[in-house]
Amino acid sequence: MRKLKKLAVVLAAFGLILGLTACGNSKDETAGTDGKQPDRKETFRTLDEIREDGTINIGVFSDKSPFGYIDENGDYQGYDVYFANRIGKDLGVKVNFVSTEAANRIEYLQTGKVDLILANFTVTDERAQEVDFGLPYMNVSLGVVSPDSKVITSLDDWNKGDQMIVISGTTAETYLTENYPDITLQKYDSYANAKNALENGNGAAWANDNTEVIAFASQNDGYTVGIPELGSKDTIAPAVTKGNSTLLGWINDEIESLGGEQFFHADYEATLADTYGTDFEESLVVEGGKTE
Repeated sequence: MRKLKKLAVVLAAFGLILGLTACGNSKDETAGTDGKQPDRKETFRTLDEIREDGTINIGVFSDKSPFGYIDENGDYQGYDVYFANRIGKDLGVKVNFVSTEAANRIEYLQTGKVDLILANFTVTDERAQEVDFGLPYMNVSLGVVSPDSKVITSLDDWNKGDQMIVISGTTAETYLTENYPDITLQKYDSYANAKNALENGNGAAWANDNTEVIAFASQNDGYTVGIPELGSKDTIAPAVTKGNSTLLGWINDEIESLGGEQFFHADYEATLADTYGTDFEESLVVEGGKTE
């Protein structure tokens, strides 16, 4: 009798395992058309869902003046924020700003924390595998700023004892890792920490978007942008979660439409002109998604 009870327990356990296995296989119903299970299930809200909710969550920087920052009244301001507010107006929804850092922009999209990223996001082939980029609205390249006491004008004769400040998750980090592997990088998660590091002498120079380092040098005495352009010229564009075609389509239509009224020139003049003047306007601004 005891043996029969043990056998019954074993058979029951075996049946439970089979049942769990069968339940696990049911996930194949969500597999792609090729029968393969997708590597990751993206989380996003469609355009209709955003409209129904009445709010769009947009990721922007909170410490990167003049592109995205919080002013003395606690309000978001800057070039990207100006664009975000127009998106909310034309979409007919309220904008909920979500403070983001360079390293978590992709993560925030993939996890559904934001619907859209407008955080000075440079378009790269690698990033395009993780998110869907819209049409560009700005040109950018890398630049290097350093103290006047030791202006860095070239990376080819870099002192191996020095360190270069970069922000994790930026194109500057990627570019230097690939093209100057002998340069030791000092990585920070936020723009504020990177700026503090340079001001405290914790690195010989800071590499970042040229727009950012030019702004830093113009706002802080004692620093010079010795390398205004490093590497290739790139573009800044909005990004949505991979596969969110309805929102992406609307954003692209919006950018094309805004080009007809020279919206991004108005944005530049309202948010960037005080920092860069008008000399950089034509080289930086992209209207209607057309880079040429």
